[in-house]
Amino acid sequence: MKLVLLSGGSGKRLWPLSNDTRSKQFLKVLENEEGARQSMVQRVWSQLESVGLADSSVIATSKTQTEMIHNQLGSEVPLIVEPERRDTFPAIALASSFLFSEQNANLDETVIVLPVDPYVHDSFFERVKLLDEVLTYSNADLALMGVTPTYPSSKYGYIVPTTEANINEYFLVDRFTEKPSEEKAVTLIEQNALWNCGVFAFKLRYIIDILEGKNLPITYNALSYNYSSLPKISFDYEVVEKAKRIVALPYEGYWKDLGTWNTLTEEMATSQMGKGIICENSNNTHLVNELEIPVTVVGLSDVVVAASPDGILVADKASSPKIKDLIGGFDQPPMYEERIWGWSKVLDYAKYENEEMVTRRICIHEAKNSTYHYHNLRNEVWTIVRGEGELILDDNIRRVKAGDIIHISVGRKHAIRAISELEFIEVQTGREVVDTDFVRLYTNWNEILQHYYNSQAQVIV
Repeated sequence: MKLVLLSGGSGKRLWPLSNDTRSKQFLKVLENEEGARQSMVQRVWSQLESVGLADSSVIATSKTQTEMIHNQLGSEVPLIVEPERRDTFPAIALASSFLFSEQNANLDETVIVLPVDPYVHDSFFERVKLLDEVLTYSNADLALMGVTPTYPSSKYGYIVPTTEANINEYFLVDRFTEKPSEEKAVTLIEQNALWNCGVFAFKLRYIIDILEGKNLPITYNALSYNYSSLPKISFDYEVVEKAKRIVALPYEGYWKDLGTWNTLTEEMATSQMGKGIICENSNNTHLVNELEIPVTVVGLSDVVVAASPDGILVADKASSPKIKDLIGGFDQPPMYEERIWGWSKVLDYAKYENEEMVTRRICIHEAKNSTYHYHNLRNEVWTIVRGEGELILDDNIRRVKAGDIIHISVGRKHAIRAISELEFIEVQTGREVVDTDFVRLYTNWNEILQHYYNSQAQVIV
């Protein structure tokens, strides 16, 4: 049995904390059993470890999220990286080809796909294990897991069973209903319909056969190379709706989608995170502040106030799901990013006649390092403000500490490693300051040092 966790989306319903690189699953607004902050993806991965499923799991994600995942879960977590963002069918097809050709999984292996961020108890993942047996016993194309509804919700899709009697806890699926009215939901619940929580299983052979039927490659490298030729369509439309026999396994435990501020705040351990004050006359109000300036909330009830480098939100909780539609026109790059080596925050941006200027605050965690790289369009000036590090700049290697200033002109190759946690202010200037102006040479610090010493030896000779 193999598990594929889908990690995608921009999570814009949780703006301004979420952005194109820091989706909702990476927001550290929950708490673990020790009281430490954790994200949804950290919570889910720890649950997989506790029920013995982590070693069987891989995460399918986009290039923009790889560093965030490794930052939060560690560099050993296996990833399947999409060459570009498309949809769930291409992502699952690529993951299947990876299991088949890279991990040499048997074609009769059961593959279970689920979101990377459900808010559930451990019993949910114990139930997921049963999908392997259900798929085998039922001889179905697909086996789904659905949540027994606790109220007639219009926010979720429903899995509707046939009128046949249940067999071995699972039932045959008749149809699907997407986000019905509350009145229609009442009727669906009376018909024993389940909430669709996005969990389904199939035999690996089933997807490989579909790829072959479409004359698409079945090996990971070939499919990755031809990824743009895959139809940009959801797995539901491309596969589920065409399946001849689908069964569903009910789950009666706790399940919640923390995709909006009103649902997320219900599970937060505290009503306030960050600097500020919520006055006593504000009831059921949450403040999440990532800025260094205080935010004060007076006389506002049933609201969420969120502040980050990407923006400020003040919203009635019931209306907060509308955020995604309202910010659709915003054309702003992420102002805060978590990277495998630490984090980066944009402090200021200015554009002059022939030049742009971006100021960032950068933190590199102890024993972590940046890549060895150079830029073609911009100059950089670093001012070290905290900690100590080791800097490689072209043919020079030296220690740097708080108070040092480093000038890095266009084309100069550089990398830095933190001996102790290191912070510096980086001022980027040039005719164009863009993320694509980045030529990466080496990533691992030992490889960087080896390249440096080899270069020195060649110069000496």
